[in-house]
Amino acid sequence: MAIMKRTRRIVQGGFLVLTLLGVFVFGANCERWCPFGGVEAAYMYFTEGNMLCSLGVSNFFVLGGVLVSVLLLRRAFCGYVCPVGTVSDWLGKLGKRLKIPHVRVTENLDRVLGALKYVALAAILIATWKVGELIFRGFDPWYALMSRHGTDITLWAYAVLAAIVLGSLVFTLPFCRWFCPFAAVLNPLASAGLTRVKRDTQLCHGCQRCSEECPMSIPVHRLTEITKGRCLSCMSCLEACAGNGGGVQDALTWGPPRFLGRQWSQAALVGILLFCASAAVAASYMLPAPSFARSRGTQPKDVAQVTLQVANVSCRGRAHFLVYFLERNDMYQVPGYLKIEAWPGPGVVPVLVTYDPTQTDELAIKQAVTEAYFDATPGRWTTSPFEIEGYQPPTLNLQGLPMWRNHSLDGRQSTLGSPPNGE
Repeated sequence: MAIMKRTRRIVQGGFLVLTLLGVFVFGANCERWCPFGGVEAAYMYFTEGNMLCSLGVSNFFVLGGVLVSVLLLRRAFCGYVCPVGTVSDWLGKLGKRLKIPHVRVTENLDRVLGALKYVALAAILIATWKVGELIFRGFDPWYALMSRHGTDITLWAYAVLAAIVLGSLVFTLPFCRWFCPFAAVLNPLASAGLTRVKRDTQLCHGCQRCSEECPMSIPVHRLTEITKGRCLSCMSCLEACAGNGGGVQDALTWGPPRFLGRQWSQAALVGILLFCASAAVAASYMLPAPSFARSRGTQPKDVAQVTLQVANVSCRGRAHFLVYFLERNDMYQVPGYLKIEAWPGPGVVPVLVTYDPTQTDELAIKQAVTEAYFDATPGRWTTSPFEIEGYQPPTLNLQGLPMWRNHSLDGRQSTLGSPPNGE
């Protein structure tokens, strides 16, 4: 195996292993590290200040890291980092080893099929922004695997996954070339990318091997500089070129534009990708902005804050449900509650509550979050789904009866009405 191809395989494998370890060993929420999640959540976050479902601000940091890499390396993220691209690429190589007939489409058909990803992007964003939920989640093949086959996955997700697997055995990167909505986001920006493959017309033999090896069907042999947004910077064309001998007089080179007069190595590409990925992860931990926020009233001059570690705030809907408990109108109401900031996700998550210390205190806030309330519409008590780490709410009074039962007998029932779904 040629050295550039081997290097790419190693980088692909490394990022894939890191992804699998993060999700299945360390329990990371895969949705919070998906750059496309930042695209889906952008509208709601910048208009309401909240994220979709269980997404986090980390999605924006990862998206930013990818966009920086695209401005420098075109779509190298897709060719070296993206797990879907990696699996599809490896399946293509497997298909060749199994001697499965490989199908190449014509340039015109490739252009038509390539337009479908823009249709997919528009449909996903319009539906997501209109409904306010991650519509694509139930059909996302990668999420179906990375979420451990959750109940929010539809059979369509497995059908799409099967189509990608079978298609990758016959076509080269079919999903990445024709259907990936994130590719539709990256392509326009990648067209302005700094680095590109450059062809020396004097040294070119005209063998067309470069175009035959290009996984994105770019006619390299007809261009002097490859500025196509879909270029993966995979270096396949460089290694296939009959006019490349490893020197400065190669027919194909890769690097910045000709007027800068420099050729870069693949090591520079890998280094930039690692830097962008590391910077995005570091920024998400150093600047942990909340993905859900809700305020009420006017803040006084002096306020206090308490950070609670709350279980079952798994998504934006649950965060809204938590607000419902803080705004209850019974003996556990919190008149001095001013603002709630949360980081919804699996397990126990931090919730920061800002309040007026002259009107309420930390204990009152904990009680409001964890105590049952009376739902007037069905006429029954409903227990709180939330638990606070390190806090055990009292459940019995001196007579040994549940405290909320006495609340009902005392006539101090909640007047909140029906709660939201909270799912």
